[in-house]
Amino acid sequence: MRGLLNLGQALSAHARLSPNKIGASDPDREMSFALWNERAERLANALLGLGLRKGDRIAVLAYNCIEWVEIYAATAKAGLVAVPINFRLIADEALFVIEDAECVALIVQDELLGLVEEMSASLSIKQDRRMVFGKARAPAGYREYESFLAAGAARAPETRVDLAAPWVFMYTSGTTGRPKGVIRSHSGGAMIALVTEIELKLVRDNSALLVMPMCHANSLYFFGAFAHIGAATHIYSRKSFDPEHAIRALSAKGASFTSLVPTHYNMMLGLPAASRERLKLDCVEKLMVSSAPARPDTKRAVMEMFKNSGLYELYGSSEAGWVTMLHPDEQFNHLGTVGRECVGSAPIRMLDEAGHEVSDGVHGELFSCNPYTFEGYWKLPDKTAEAFRGDYCTVGDMALRDGDGFIRLIDRKKNLIISGGENIYPSEVENVLGVHPEVRDVAVIGVADDKWGERVHAVVVLHEGAQLSESELLAWSRERLAGYKRPRSVSFFADADMPRTATGKIQHRLLRERLDKSGRGGSNG
Repeated sequence: MRGLLNLGQALSAHARLSPNKIGASDPDREMSFALWNERAERLANALLGLGLRKGDRIAVLAYNCIEWVEIYAATAKAGLVAVPINFRLIADEALFVIEDAECVALIVQDELLGLVEEMSASLSIKQDRRMVFGKARAPAGYREYESFLAAGAARAPETRVDLAAPWVFMYTSGTTGRPKGVIRSHSGGAMIALVTEIELKLVRDNSALLVMPMCHANSLYFFGAFAHIGAATHIYSRKSFDPEHAIRALSAKGASFTSLVPTHYNMMLGLPAASRERLKLDCVEKLMVSSAPARPDTKRAVMEMFKNSGLYELYGSSEAGWVTMLHPDEQFNHLGTVGRECVGSAPIRMLDEAGHEVSDGVHGELFSCNPYTFEGYWKLPDKTAEAFRGDYCTVGDMALRDGDGFIRLIDRKKNLIISGGENIYPSEVENVLGVHPEVRDVAVIGVADDKWGERVHAVVVLHEGAQLSESELLAWSRERLAGYKRPRSVSFFADADMPRTATGKIQHRLLRERLDKSGRGGSNG
């Protein structure tokens, strides 16, 4: 064998080196590396026994739970491709991802069966390739996951898996309003794991509490790093974030690391002082702020609360992986930046519209180059070509480099809204609201929100003579958009008041500025 180990091979190695060490857990159960490896082998062989072939895609729909780690490992061992589905999607949105990826099998948690049943009539996956796990008995038309897994052989599959082959499709919304399948390879997964271990100085005795959804790139990448090094991964499985419970989980598991969004940290900081003083936090050595920028006062308060921990901040994407890292000793000397290039990366390039590199201090489109960049967008060669200039990749973020080489983001993926760590593309919401018969035009922007960082706000132009209230439009959107994507407030503009370019495109940035000045885009708890 040459090259790096993929996740499945790394798991086999740790099952041999540290068979009895806890490799993964959630609040309901835990697995040693040996048991985790055995279950992953059984699941891999059981899936191949259904007639699945190398490269086939498997949709996975579940809340955070330990099953995620054995599914990711099993697909790596079998040469299959995991397609994690965001559990916050509504049926039509989830169906699009499953069908676009051409999934041939489905693993679903029993608590989300209702979502699958809503789209069942349109689902192309055969019934004998639908597996369900959880506490309830499997309904008719589904295989019971534990029985299915147990029937698989406890040995490494004979499939030869190429490191360059796809391992995971991470679906991320695009400016067209339709999600795009980001192809992540085994090689990319192994390389980002190694880089994470170097950047965070991880060792086998470390352990992680993963709070972010396991269907997100954030948890996938951090889980991979801890698994590759032989360190334990603990999965926080509450459906909604409970700050005191999360801190108790950190303490109970002795977790040395967790990655959270600013919203989570703010909720922790909002606990009564007496409650915070009772909590034991000495085990936590490394904290990550990710998915959204954190204010300086938030950072200082977090460091005061977690006195034994260093605070890191990163910038990255599903496509590029980690791009930059800001380390604990850099936090307050380089406020407002997201750090510098991660180890192993080529120098970031800032390009103008003509593709020329700009000087330090000048805004440009950020292009990164590292050994774990994605392989392309599934079935979208034109979009893939747009994302690359040679070996360099962009996701459309504008940034600048300061005189010390630190990167400062100017606009997050142009008009991207980040609410509670979830990425929301305005065009996707606009496409839904624009279908309403009374709506002539619509623009969706993010406005400041004390709890979530940003919330979705719609600016609507009605057809002449049409009547539509804010409450009516919000109610109409409830059945058509996932909860985190739905607008929380609406403004109604005359068409002449909507800021546009010379070609008629709505200028979201000017719209945000106008609402901020008018007070209509203010904070909302």
